[in-house]
Amino acid sequence: MQRRPPRTSPLDYLRLIVGSAGAALASLVVAEARSWPMVVLTLGVSEWGHVLAALALTPLLPGWSRTRVGRAGAALGLLGAALALTPLLRAAGMARRLPAAVTAAFGDTPPRSLPLAPARPAPLVVRDVLLGVRSPSVRRRRITYVIRDGHPLDLDLYSPDMSAARAPCIVVIHGGSWANGDSTQIPGLNRYLAARGYVVAAINYRLAPQHRFPAARDDLLAAIRYLKAHALELGIDPRRLVLLGRSAGAQLALLVAYTADDAAIRGVVGFYGPADLVYGYEHPARKAVIDSIGVIERFLGGSLASVSDVYAAASPICHTSPHSPPTLLIHGGRDTLVAPIQSDMLATRLAQAGAQTMLLRLPWAEHGFDVNFSGPSGQISTFAIERFVAAVTANDE
Repeated sequence: MQRRPPRTSPLDYLRLIVGSAGAALASLVVAEARSWPMVVLTLGVSEWGHVLAALALTPLLPGWSRTRVGRAGAALGLLGAALALTPLLRAAGMARRLPAAVTAAFGDTPPRSLPLAPARPAPLVVRDVLLGVRSPSVRRRRITYVIRDGHPLDLDLYSPDMSAARAPCIVVIHGGSWANGDSTQIPGLNRYLAARGYVVAAINYRLAPQHRFPAARDDLLAAIRYLKAHALELGIDPRRLVLLGRSAGAQLALLVAYTADDAAIRGVVGFYGPADLVYGYEHPARKAVIDSIGVIERFLGGSLASVSDVYAAASPICHTSPHSPPTLLIHGGRDTLVAPIQSDMLATRLAQAGAQTMLLRLPWAEHGFDVNFSGPSGQISTFAIERFVAAVTANDE
């Protein structure tokens, strides 16, 4: 008597649904993001791929091989898990090369490391991907640094939870297309650096379109003046400042670093920033992702044809020189908002000028990749940043 094949159960169909969904989502690690929702999903898959991989493998729970539908679900789940883990695997390869690259660019200055807040032991630690990067608590307070037209502009000051000599200060400038965002954006790195003996000042600035360029730049300069003038009470060494900006904030950080002519600005870190606004205007992002032409026009006050001088004045790439402070650029290779070539061009221009620079390009990463501080991109970025900051602030200790 011929044996009947096992009957397909609802659980088998559930395996197929979960496996199909896992494979579809994981495919975003290789597919181009053509809309803003796809950018968000791609960012999630790239930086939390280990979570998706675990979910994609659930069709392999006992009983998967009993029916064809169950086996199909399991196969799709395996495919999804393999794809979801590729960013982590690629990050592991980069992690092996990164220490030598940082040393070659900025020297071998040991990063700050305290008993309860050690420096990153390696560029990528799998345990931290799974459990999170941990740091002791730090003090945080909000301070008004300037009054503009009767309205206060504030900064969030993160300070080491200890008494110590005056520390270098890292000034953080948020992103948000110059029109959104605030000083509370992506605070993990702020707390991490403050726990290791730095003072971190995350600033708010006036936003477009109500306040066009150079308002935001002038606010950053005002924040720097305030921090230097109140350095003693804030525990800051006014001779050792580092600027760190993300996206639109990177444009501001880089521009001020290259134009302020301030020896106290020892270095600048730019995360996925638009360095050349002329190029950005002429080569816009896909409009379904972001209206980059409209964003730039609202920030600068007009089209390239109407205010071309403002575009040049606001572009960091137009202000590089042999005296530009050391620069660390970090950019995702799959960035669909700010093209990676923006950082490529700036790094080339700085190198041609003889300025000290390094471009850390993360091939798997989307715009805003450091939103997961413990993810592969967040860990690798932090490793490079703390060694860069240690190197450029090492003098006058």
